[in-house]
Amino acid sequence: MTTSACGINCDVCKLKLLGSCSGCGPGKSIEAKRKLAAQKRILGNTCAILSCAILNNVDYCMRDCNMFPCSNFISGYPFSEGYLTMQKRRRSILPVALTPSGEPIKVPDEYWNKLSCKDLLTVCNMTMVEPANDMNCERSFTFNHLNKKIVVDPCNRCINIRDGESFFKIEDPLLELLTVLYLTTIEKFRLFRNELTTVSGLKQNMYFEGTYALKTDNVRERFENDTQGFIDSACFIGGEQVDMADIAFKFTPFPRVPVYYLLWGQNSEFDGRISILFERSIENYFTASAIWALVNLINRDLIMGCELDYESVL
Repeated sequence: MTTSACGINCDVCKLKLLGSCSGCGPGKSIEAKRKLAAQKRILGNTCAILSCAILNNVDYCMRDCNMFPCSNFISGYPFSEGYLTMQKRRRSILPVALTPSGEPIKVPDEYWNKLSCKDLLTVCNMTMVEPANDMNCERSFTFNHLNKKIVVDPCNRCINIRDGESFFKIEDPLLELLTVLYLTTIEKFRLFRNELTTVSGLKQNMYFEGTYALKTDNVRERFENDTQGFIDSACFIGGEQVDMADIAFKFTPFPRVPVYYLLWGQNSEFDGRISILFERSIENYFTASAIWALVNLINRDLIMGCELDYESVL
């Protein structure tokens, strides 16, 4: 399939069938450079979109560039103003979090009830979160989640993001659910075993089959040809680079739950590959279904990268 950097699929264009146009190809392809040279030779000018993609080493603007849609698209080519407005709007909001069966995720009231009954200091000791002393709710907690400071407010049954001395409520059912589960599941303090494993090494490994297999294809498709993009996005969400695979990062979505993402880029012999490793102790905090949801949350934040801005969607 010949999809150009701008997003046009040239395989469904009659001009290609007639031999009138060869298509541009992805921004990092040889075809793109040839097309740009032909434009300059024949037209005396070049496509601003294709030139930008080549200059910034981007295959596809819509998938790989955090600036899309930028000023290069304002002429109306190849997309209408309405389409670009839709793209801006939908890129600034969180996708709906779904269960494996396709139902929207909701946090049951009994989960918040259980947290409200927990002793604050016991929760802090078990999970390494801290009391949020500046909240109106005396039983509130705070912890670092990836690159964000989260404040949990059991009194109002919500989670907040701290910004300096202030904080604001966010609507993120996936993060809310995982946060409440993390704070309520553990019953006693457990040491790290310093043993990493894939899901196949977990006690509940049979869960992760079929519909419940970990979803990694979206991350692979986004980054297998853009390792620098993976580095940039992983650093933006608070990842710590580690010496594994071609590129690997350790993420800490919750204080005692490290998750490792290993990326092998695509080459002439092999397709790209993503592998996810967990500390074995993760099963002390999360069931298999929650681990599945946790991976989806990290995937989402990685793909959104710097476009993930909670304040812009309030």
